[in-house]
Amino acid sequence: MSRIDDLKSYQQLYQKSLKESEKYWKMVASDFDWFKKWEKVSSGDFHNLEIKWFEGGKTNMSMNCLDRHIKDPELANKNAVIFVPNDPSEQKKEFTYKQLYEQVCRFSNVLKNNGIKKGDVVCFYMGMTPELLIGILACTRVGAIHSVVFGGFSAKALSGRINDCQAKMIITHDGGLRGQKVVPLKDITDEAVKECPSVSKVLVSKRAHNQIQFNSKLDVWLEEEMQKADTKCDPEIMDSEAPLFILYTSGSTGKPKGLLHTTAGYMVNVAHTFDNVFQMEKDDIYWCTADIGWITGHSYLTYGPLLNGATTVMFEGVPTWPDAGRFWQIVDEIKVTHFYTAPTAIRALEAAGVEHVRKHKLDSLKVLGTVGEPINEEAWEWYNEEVGKKRCPIVDTWWQTETGAIMISPLAHITPLTPSCATHPLPGISPILVDQEGKEIEESVAEGNLCITRPWPSMARTIYGDHERYRQTYFSTYPGLYFTGDGAKRFQNGHYRITGRVDDVINVSGHRIGTAEVEDALDEHPKVYESAVVGYPHDIKGQGIYAYLICHKEIFDNKDKSETIEKLKKELDEIVIKMIGPIAKADKIQIVSELPKTRSGKIMRRILRKIAAQETDQLGDTSTLLNPEIVEELIQGRSD
Repeated sequence: MSRIDDLKSYQQLYQKSLKESEKYWKMVASDFDWFKKWEKVSSGDFHNLEIKWFEGGKTNMSMNCLDRHIKDPELANKNAVIFVPNDPSEQKKEFTYKQLYEQVCRFSNVLKNNGIKKGDVVCFYMGMTPELLIGILACTRVGAIHSVVFGGFSAKALSGRINDCQAKMIITHDGGLRGQKVVPLKDITDEAVKECPSVSKVLVSKRAHNQIQFNSKLDVWLEEEMQKADTKCDPEIMDSEAPLFILYTSGSTGKPKGLLHTTAGYMVNVAHTFDNVFQMEKDDIYWCTADIGWITGHSYLTYGPLLNGATTVMFEGVPTWPDAGRFWQIVDEIKVTHFYTAPTAIRALEAAGVEHVRKHKLDSLKVLGTVGEPINEEAWEWYNEEVGKKRCPIVDTWWQTETGAIMISPLAHITPLTPSCATHPLPGISPILVDQEGKEIEESVAEGNLCITRPWPSMARTIYGDHERYRQTYFSTYPGLYFTGDGAKRFQNGHYRITGRVDDVINVSGHRIGTAEVEDALDEHPKVYESAVVGYPHDIKGQGIYAYLICHKEIFDNKDKSETIEKLKKELDEIVIKMIGPIAKADKIQIVSELPKTRSGKIMRRILRKIAAQETDQLGDTSTLLNPEIVEELIQGRSD
């Protein structure tokens, strides 16, 4: 897998990947099984946007995740997936590579028996059970395009995505289990399907055994179909550029964007980045806590580990049930060596109290990772000390749904670490910083907008059904460059630190201040558990700084007492002045019980900005939030 072994080999391979790109990716791609080798490694650029990788090649994702490995008797009998159920008292399930192969073949035959053909779109709306992972692999085996919708979105959000991609089939559960809740997935699916004429069949998997309506004309029990299906199914021969999956990501305006990823380039780069970033050994056990409804669950719970013959953990539940030690209990129980989660989860578990961590050994851990947003230093240090015991490198990975694979990240046990820094670009990735006019900032120490100068194998090829929107969204701001939408700092040692979305940069009296930096400072206060900072219109400064804070119970219970707020604000100002300067002091603070978050755990800053600006009539659809009820509380408690 072209494993990087040390810092010197990273530097050599990185330079080769840029100077001899064709040779480099030919070397990496040669590790995979192909029905037919490619004729051309890559073509296209950021101007014509007709980007192709391994053109003329023929392969199959499922074949490379499974068939390739079961030829080796040792790998065939190795655990591919360990499923940890929501309820701690329920038995976990283990699937060897051979068993997973058989289940995927069965599921593939179920799809074919129910009318799915090569090129059809299959939508998944499920909880985090093995059927979801097996199902998407089965799609790749038969040449169907999968589109996974997180099992928590509303019927309206689900139907919008189904109609956009014209899915022919939906696969769901009767109900999903999350903590003490049963999510009525089938009921929501039923409501969505009323608006979806493209759907000809709904496969239903029994999980929660809750009461559902069963439409014999449309609905089919998955388990019954699996029992009838054969355990052999030959993989379809797929073009390198054949669509693999469509995954929707919310835009700041307009309907969600269906990012289309294709087969070979995504496969090669996801496998390559997984291997190098995490540096796993033969008997290691890897756990990514993401849901498969998000790109992290696609790339680094499913495809990355399985392409590398690793053991991947799939967890159905939530980190705080039955208590906030659930993650750490699982780590000890199944001896997890590599643990990959989001800063949001880390901060929530930190706030729950260190006693939940310290009662567990965590001595199996070798590598920690973070994903989804920049991690603030205070959370990084807590993760390092309390979870990693100062002996596990933290790979702070930066990438996006659009990029398909990790772009900038430390390599475990190889890269010198800087807290809160994503550090160096991975092979084949050419980042630059540009100013507002798109001019490259060439100084070694710099801050600007993060762009990528050349195509890479796993990048999304288009927005499904709207290539012009793809062009306008990512390539029109700075022609000839992919604009990530993120700002970044570059340090003397070449490390990159992502400062957050560019629209999360506040211009205070002509000074550009990254909200992530201010949040880092505010989070240093011992009674602040989490913060979110946005800009709002200010008569004198242009933009003022508005901080939403989740605080210690003592503060929250006294949030209406002016002396409590004044004392807190004074202490916060002192920290901000110390860490950034007087210009970054918060003009207004609001104590809140929660922050509005997406189902993947990201803070919905667009809503926070609208509330801070008193534009509450322009909030848009809030139904897809994890906690839509919090919006009214924030409006009522706005700091004037």
